[in-house]
Amino acid sequence: MPARDGLRQQRLYAVPRRQVTAALSAPVTRRLVVTDAGHSPAPAPFEASRPAASRQTVVAICAAGSGWADIGGRHHRIGAGAALVVPAGTPHAYGGSPSSPWTVWWCHLRGSDVPELVEALGPPVVPVRHLDRAVALADEIVGRLARDDEGPARLVGVAGTAWKLLTQLIADRGSAPSPAEGPLERAMDYLASRLDGTVRVPELAALVGVSPSHLTTLFRRATGGGVHAYQTTLRMERARLLLTTTEATVSEIARDVGYADPFHFSRQFRQLHAMSPTDYRRSANC
Repeated sequence: MPARDGLRQQRLYAVPRRQVTAALSAPVTRRLVVTDAGHSPAPAPFEASRPAASRQTVVAICAAGSGWADIGGRHHRIGAGAALVVPAGTPHAYGGSPSSPWTVWWCHLRGSDVPELVEALGPPVVPVRHLDRAVALADEIVGRLARDDEGPARLVGVAGTAWKLLTQLIADRGSAPSPAEGPLERAMDYLASRLDGTVRVPELAALVGVSPSHLTTLFRRATGGGVHAYQTTLRMERARLLLTTTEATVSEIARDVGYADPFHFSRQFRQLHAMSPTDYRRSANC
């Protein structure tokens, strides 16, 4: 459920506390539960002050701009490409820089395995070597938490994504950068991993370290089209696969590949394939 509307494009979701309590006693999720998550693009205000601490561990990934945090009497600066990790029970305050507001993805965590994961991360400010991958996972957490039609399984899936995010941050600390992966390849990998997400070219460009115009040029040289055209190609490839290998409804497939409106999905599918999704499924199964 949305925690509050905030500014345009800001997304904040909170799991009802009765569901959190049940998840902390259930198999799998008792080890890790995401209780809240969100995305705050600059210049939306994302700040908090908890002098009495909190039962949740806070993980926030700064993708652009900068922020600050006061934790245990020490002041820290969080720049783009860094994660803020505040263990449960630690008094803290944090916020975006007034001169360079941050774009940040965040989640609150509880569960029996969280203290061990946090210890391995070595808080409070953690460098994020593969920022595009971390943001893709954080955005997936927010996107899955926003769904209200998956029942208890939603929290299991969100926990799995959060586990992957934390373990990737841990692994990143001991890994060397991969010179073989350029900004185009990293951007393509991000798009492939977030077919159901909303991608804005300026944010994607910032994640891979180039300007929006340069990223667009890279895509046009490699694919003949722009970023969104490439994303549409990936979405339609996935849609065709689901139509021919599953019994999912057209509405379910539309949502899986990032279309909130199944009618818009069907129109775009027909425009590219000269037939509706239902007719494509029928012809493929003949």
